[in-house]
Amino acid sequence: MPAAGILVSDFDGTMTERDFYGLVRARWWPDGNEDPWQDYLAGRISHFDALNRFFARIDADEPAVVPMLAAMHLDPDLGQAVGRLQAAGWEVVVASAGCAWYIDRLLAHAGVCVTVHANPGRLEPGHGLVMDLPRHSRFFDPRIGIAKQAVVRDALARHRQVAFAGDGPPDLEPALLVAPELRFARGFLAERLQQQGQPFRPYAVWSEIADRLLATA
Repeated sequence: MPAAGILVSDFDGTMTERDFYGLVRARWWPDGNEDPWQDYLAGRISHFDALNRFFARIDADEPAVVPMLAAMHLDPDLGQAVGRLQAAGWEVVVASAGCAWYIDRLLAHAGVCVTVHANPGRLEPGHGLVMDLPRHSRFFDPRIGIAKQAVVRDALARHRQVAFAGDGPPDLEPALLVAPELRFARGFLAERLQQQGQPFRPYAVWSEIADRLLATA
């Protein structure tokens, strides 16, 4: 079967309802003092550094942190949605500025097997979740770890039909590389695209994206 297309998708807030950093922020940074996210939005630190500062606050071992992942609310229909896309010839690629430590666990639990480009990391006692820059990745970006726009450009070089789904600030540039009818957005990304007058297709849960791509096949 010839490939139908490639879907490049963000993970936190896209395949899930909540971001992992948001859960960490609420539990271990409740007062909001010197909030790394505000420093990131103001351009004082990088996206990668902001996440690493949040993750460094995790004061729990793996058996205590893993149950938190359920609170991210992965789309319950993700497994069957990815399966239907793959059966129809779609390649699904996850491109994330987050950490592979929790992404891999959630996808494996859902029975999802896709290519994942994300920052490697590990839980270290006394240091929280330590994320490393993926310096050996061909999509390496020192600001966020994985350059999603590079992942999308690679997909465009391999197939004429490439879709992108995202929700956050690092998703704007890659979203603008794909055709409007294949651009799926919600949250911050949707607001910014609206501000720029750029068309997109909204979604509530990730599995809706699969439904729409398959409906137009």
